[in-house]
Amino acid sequence: MSDHSDHYDAFEISPVPAPGPDAVPPEPFRGIYGMPAFATIPTDDLAASVDFWTRGLGFFELFGIPGTLVHLRRWAFQDVLLVAADEVPERAPAMSLGFSCVLGEVDGLVESCRALRPDSVDGPRDTPWNTRDIEVITPENARIVVTAAKPFDPSGQEARNLAAIGIAPPETIDNGDHA
Repeated sequence: MSDHSDHYDAFEISPVPAPGPDAVPPEPFRGIYGMPAFATIPTDDLAASVDFWTRGLGFFELFGIPGTLVHLRRWAFQDVLLVAADEVPERAPAMSLGFSCVLGEVDGLVESCRALRPDSVDGPRDTPWNTRDIEVITPENARIVVTAAKPFDPSGQEARNLAAIGIAPPETIDNGDHA
């Protein structure tokens, strides 16, 4: 197991803002880039899936190939390809796909998803690693976790949880040559 001594603060390459009650989400990113990671999710109703992902989860349609594929995005590096399929799994898998948001978005996402599919959301719940999460089951039966970092309290339980696994609080990380 890594002791995290070889890690450095790389927040400048992430679209995720610093946690806090006043954190503002970045604007939707409409640029084209080589996607470092993305999810491909089969759907037997492309229109209904696009509607849920856009109105419920806050994604937008970057582009589409009619009847075949829709490329959705939220922030930079939050890409989903919805692809037409004859069938979808009958139930959500144990595996989930996570997307970041800011604390101020959590309640609105819960409300939007529940307005479209009343039983689609579990949470919000606070985690031992200092996030507030919701779990959403989409029309395709994909398990999506939307997670928001909470403000970090260096004297709080979450800080002790992170320290117990070798992760130093942000202000104490030595970036060495990467600063």
